Amino acid sequence: MEKTFSISIYLDTRRAKKDDKYPVKLRVFTKFPRKQKLYATSYAYTEEEFEDIWIKKKKKFNKERLKLMAAETQANAIAERLPKFTFEAFEQKLFSKSARESTVNSYYDKTIEELRKNDQINTAALYELSKKSLLAYQGKEKLEFHQITPAWLRGFEKDSLENRGRSKTTVSMYLRALRAIFNNALSDGVITKDEYPFGKRKYNIPSPKGTKKALTREQLKTLYEADPSTDDQQKAKDFWFFSYICNGMNFKDIATLKYKNLSEETLTFSRAKTSSTDADQAPVLVYLTDYAKGIIEKHGQTPKSPDKHIFPIIDPNESADKQHRQIKNFVRFVNQHFIKFAKKAGVNEKISTYWARHSFATNAIRSGASMEYVSEALSHSSLQTTRSYFAGFEDEKKKEIAKKLMDFE
Repeated sequence: MEKTFSISIYLDTRRAKKDDKYPVKLRVFTKFPRKQKLYATSYAYTEEEFEDIWIKKKKKFNKERLKLMAAETQANAIAERLPKFTFEAFEQKLFSKSARESTVNSYYDKTIEELRKNDQINTAALYELSKKSLLAYQGKEKLEFHQITPAWLRGFEKDSLENRGRSKTTVSMYLRALRAIFNNALSDGVITKDEYPFGKRKYNIPSPKGTKKALTREQLKTLYEADPSTDDQQKAKDFWFFSYICNGMNFKDIATLKYKNLSEETLTFSRAKTSSTDADQAPVLVYLTDYAKGIIEKHGQTPKSPDKHIFPIIDPNESADKQHRQIKNFVRFVNQHFIKFAKKAGVNEKISTYWARHSFATNAIRSGASMEYVSEALSHSSLQTTRSYFAGFEDEKKKEIAKKLMDFE
């Protein structure tokens, strides 16, 4: 379909402002009917400045040119989304609150609000921390997209690591959230591709090599056979090994399991982490061992009605925020008491609930399971994610493989 309008940046030299600069405007032109309108922007320059910025494109004015390009791109994006272009419809969208509030802050706030509505409380908290860290580095309460350049990001990374004591993993998580915000702004036409600071020859988010959090078969055997000292340690042990034996089930998924997810031999559920973002996600199927059945029988609630949670971890009558805190408190309880139990048993790793998932993945692969099988069991969307869970083969296994390489019988 032929475009019925054109939008361009225009310096309106009809009347100078008090500082002898002229206002920059958006010039919108339509062929049918043949009509032109000018719309104010927040920018103003002398004729010489405008020529250097917009016509000659001098390098030292790159930042100013990017601002104008962003304004032009945003206006075009608004016009292109209209079912039929009219000046009235364009003006209504252009001067709407959402169009005016196109700052990094506003995009973060909108994203956080949407995440909370979807009960993605953990992700919302991450975005909140990401936003606060960026504003703290900037030293202001408001952050514009054009202010964030590759150099700015390198400065943020250095300041975070050297002055604020953050780990590379934390910095990476904060900046991945920011990149998602930039992707949304780019899609909305608020920024241009030239203004996008991530990627090749720009800024690459650090990808730290994480420590593989997996226990060996010997360590697992030691912990499984050891006797806890207290009832709290026994409860922590029960739920840690329940997570491990049930495909490394995430503790939020354990907390939200209902009896309708349970059959005689299986648990079938959708992962809480991805259920709100992946409509095509296949349900996770866990085949129950006698150990897992025993934990359900031991800690499960009664009566066993379909909509009742299996374990008494969260209160279904509370808000999503309150339930989120209840899950965090339960995870903290398991971590605190499992570490004490493990230390007494002679395993001095700083084990957490997260280790159960990694230990399942690693030991399943070491036992001969394919990467594809483990990926499906973990409900991962890609094999690359599953590979990041695998802690590699133990030294004895490597020796065994090396010896067999010359065994041609």
